Amino acid sequence: MDRGTPAGRALIADAGLFGPESEGWRLNREAVLLLGAGPRALLLQIAHPLIAEGVDQHSDFRTDPWRRLTATLRSSLRLLYGDTAAARAEVARLAAIHATISGPVKDPGARATHGEQYSALDPELAMWVLATLVDSTIVAYDALVEPLDRERRERFYHEARLLARELGIDAAVVPGDLAAFEAYLARMLGPDGPIRVSLTARDLAATILRPPLGPLAAATPGLADIPGAATILGSVPATAYGWLYWPAIGLLPDRLRRDYGITWGRPQRFVAAWLTSAWRAWLPLIPPAVRWLPQARAAHRRVGLSSAP
Repeated sequence: MDRGTPAGRALIADAGLFGPESEGWRLNREAVLLLGAGPRALLLQIAHPLIAEGVDQHSDFRTDPWRRLTATLRSSLRLLYGDTAAARAEVARLAAIHATISGPVKDPGARATHGEQYSALDPELAMWVLATLVDSTIVAYDALVEPLDRERRERFYHEARLLARELGIDAAVVPGDLAAFEAYLARMLGPDGPIRVSLTARDLAATILRPPLGPLAAATPGLADIPGAATILGSVPATAYGWLYWPAIGLLPDRLRRDYGITWGRPQRFVAAWLTSAWRAWLPLIPPAVRWLPQARAAHRRVGLSSAP
């Protein structure tokens, strides 16, 4: 193969843990997924009472959700699109952070059902976090981009299992294939499963669905240098932008919507369906330079490929 061609250059470039032929690269490059998969995954994560305890006690999520959201996104994209050294460094960084996250379960309901202590090193909790990201990516891609066939889902879940191994999640808690993963989700979300929206989770969900915009100024390049940007953004009422989260809410399991106390009437369903249909119709007309995440475009350039599908 000629190393001067894009395919030849891809062979000698560092594609990281996955690479351009992976489903992970293909699915997660779509920026529109951030509006669907991101909020949905967060709401699923904190629906586990012990994860809600960790988020509540070890972050400033209530006052500055954007810092955590941008850090989580940056971490996920580094694992997926970074070169091997960057991805492995991120794995080590996450392990060091998780080693510091533990404590008492303060929510009375959560303490009664899940015990008195939690730890981010618990493999069951680590698996649930990964599961929410995998499932939310599939569900959001189906809704906002195009339906995924069974074969592509199988490949994507196989890659998730490889990531679980990189992250050090005990293989005993990682479902062995897609069918086992689907059964795991049904069990976790079922009537006898551990996923129960606690009072702490409901409180955190209010911040997820109506995040204060003021702190966004510090998290956005360029805005931090504009005098008064935080004050101006902070004055925008949640009703002006909360509807952007309705497609993500529509992708939640019905029970979790009810447990979170989320209003889901005809106006919310109509707007969610309209936004979902509009995004899906317009996406094929938008060039990759606009629709793909910058980390995905940079990774394609790194391995010698253009940002064309």
